[in-house]
Amino acid sequence: MKRGSLLRSLARGPRGLYALIVIGLLLALCLLSLVWLPADPNQASVRDAWLPPSGAHWLGTDGSGRDLAARLIAGSRVTVLVVLGAAIVSGLIGLALAIPAALGPRWVRESLAVLIDVLIAFPTLLLAIMLAAVFGAGIAIVVASVGVGYGISIGRVVRAELRQVAQEDYILASRAAGVGRGVILRTHLLPNVAPVFVVQLSLSMGLAVLAEAGLSYLGFGAPPDVPSWGRMLQETQGYISVHPEVVLWPGLAITVTVLAFYLLGDALREAMDPALRTTRKAAG
Repeated sequence: MKRGSLLRSLARGPRGLYALIVIGLLLALCLLSLVWLPADPNQASVRDAWLPPSGAHWLGTDGSGRDLAARLIAGSRVTVLVVLGAAIVSGLIGLALAIPAALGPRWVRESLAVLIDVLIAFPTLLLAIMLAAVFGAGIAIVVASVGVGYGISIGRVVRAELRQVAQEDYILASRAAGVGRGVILRTHLLPNVAPVFVVQLSLSMGLAVLAEAGLSYLGFGAPPDVPSWGRMLQETQGYISVHPEVVLWPGLAITVTVLAFYLLGDALREAMDPALRTTRKAAG
């Protein structure tokens, strides 16, 4: 499916339209934060602590007098960086595991199948905490842990799809005709598993947003001088009963963004799978 056709197909449904709007706004905020912010997100002033929303401070200020709107907009940079980094790492790891696990020699397939089953049981957040203990907390740790953790899941799903497609009659006929494995992989197998792969990538992006928020909340994510939505939650947790509004904005931003990536995966699956799209139309 061509890119323009795919975007039109996504925009026709409420899930895809919601995802496109939210992700578009996220990217726009990220780009805007590179050239303009309503205030210095790290400038503290005890005199300005807990100010209500106003023309000077659109969303008010936190207990240190820092502008919440500026920190929220600046935090979009961390979110975009983590999302893109985790998608690249998880995608590469997933393909690196799936291709030999599905198409390699028997001993390679069996060994990788066991390895994937073992590694997939290891929690992503625990991996991140272990990496942070060794290398120190930071955004790179979030990207690496989410990329590795979800890359293994992608590898497992794509491996199953590759094995199924590899048994199709036209693939077997191509092999019998002497077509090389590399050509079959490039022209037949990878295009057929692309929808599943893309959907899994979109889910890994949503997971990356949650992981960054959770790790920053625990102190293993973004450093204190880098605004992020998870860091905002961590810094205001002690005041939630007195000033619940300061938790509302980062919490809402995380929820809306994660939902957008998850709905994008669902919409992509329907847009890239004609059979599923036809079935839903008939059911509707």
